[in-house]
Amino acid sequence: MVAKDISIPGYKVVDYMIIINPHQELRNRIEEVKAEFAREYKASTGFGANLMLASFSQYEMMEDRIINRLKNIALGSYPFKVELKDFGSFPTHTIYFKVVSKIPVQELVKKIRSEAQRLMKLNDENKPYFNLEPHITIARKLKPWQYEKGWLEFSAKSFTGRFIADEMILLKRLQGEAKWMVAKRFQFENMPIEIKQGELFS
Repeated sequence: MVAKDISIPGYKVVDYMIIINPHQELRNRIEEVKAEFAREYKASTGFGANLMLASFSQYEMMEDRIINRLKNIALGSYPFKVELKDFGSFPTHTIYFKVVSKIPVQELVKKIRSEAQRLMKLNDENKPYFNLEPHITIARKLKPWQYEKGWLEFSAKSFTGRFIADEMILLKRLQGEAKWMVAKRFQFENMPIEIKQGELFS
């Protein structure tokens, strides 16, 4: 999701993503599959080997408040197991690794949505996207022939992988730039968090 150009002089609009990263060995295996798909079907496989929780665009001046809110969410969240098994698709444009342990991921996404959505909304045309159908993308925006041939092959393939999600990562890039950078990492601490009165409205 990329915001329309609504820049105000002196205020930068930044694209953000909140992701969970598998461990390095599993990331390498995911990247191999993506590279194989790109070679075979001449397709762009997009960014990284990660599980995206949310994406949004916002003025950079809001970043500290967003980071504080995400830090609070992470402090009260617990590490959980993420299990990948085989492949799925969104007809007729996307092929992905299936996440079969959906519930803890969905609970985290809902928590982010309920506690941070207002801070992430730039305006009515640029609302945050929350991924309630957890998956790791192999390729998206496929042409019909790429999807049909690719899904014919991948629907018959098998893949398994699992990892413990013990942190989420906020990535950022200035609008118009291609490279994503880590803005902040948030460890899941599973601590009881008492929200002070008024903090909900900060």
